[in-house]
Amino acid sequence: MYPGTHAQARADQPAIIMAGSGETVTYRELEARSNRLAHLLRAVGLKRRDHYAVFMENHSRFIECDAAGERSGLYYTNVNSFLTAGELAYIINNSLSQVLITSQARRKVALEALRECPNVRLCLIVDGPGEGTRIRNLDEATAEFPATPIGDESLGAAMLYSSGTTGRPKGILRPLYDQPVAEPHPVLPSYMNNWRFREGMTYLMPAPLYHSAPLVGAAGTIRLGGRSSSWSGLTKSSSCISSRNTA
Repeated sequence: MYPGTHAQARADQPAIIMAGSGETVTYRELEARSNRLAHLLRAVGLKRRDHYAVFMENHSRFIECDAAGERSGLYYTNVNSFLTAGELAYIINNSLSQVLITSQARRKVALEALRECPNVRLCLIVDGPGEGTRIRNLDEATAEFPATPIGDESLGAAMLYSSGTTGRPKGILRPLYDQPVAEPHPVLPSYMNNWRFREGMTYLMPAPLYHSAPLVGAAGTIRLGGRSSSWSGLTKSSSCISSRNTA
């Protein structure tokens, strides 16, 4: 999810395109927003190897919420956006998440879950109003922070959960390596090679980003300066299909 040098070389190129609405997020915007959020996460006390959770449908703000963690040495857990409040609360608590990021569409479930999550310091709504000091609008909460990288950038990673077919869902915790954020997590290049990723490609992502395959696809595309085109994800999908071509 790290925009890297593309934030300068491809500043005005769309990094994300919402296929249903045509809404775009440029590399310049992705860089600035993910940096501001990284600063905020540090400001509320999250340090390297700490955790936060993202609970929303495929949304134009989803990738920046992951990118902030990837550039600040944090674990981020993308949660199935169709879970109940109780199921969401379990994953938030089990993952030791200290911040929850959600959308207006998932607001009701998220706020209900927060009643069972005393360790969550802050809940951010990417496209809706805040409520007091614990629940805040994302843009308002990050407005005071710079669009430049935090001073202690380090590589973070996703901690996704199993489906829970044999009991409760289980988090898959991969190690964080001491390497520059410009270098991808060691797992990613093998996927990019096997799936024939290439610079400037377009990646169609109709499946939800809380699944590992669409997440890997989006991460590889951003790393190569391509375009991730996504559906809103407001309906359930059992498929995980991607289509790629040259830009």
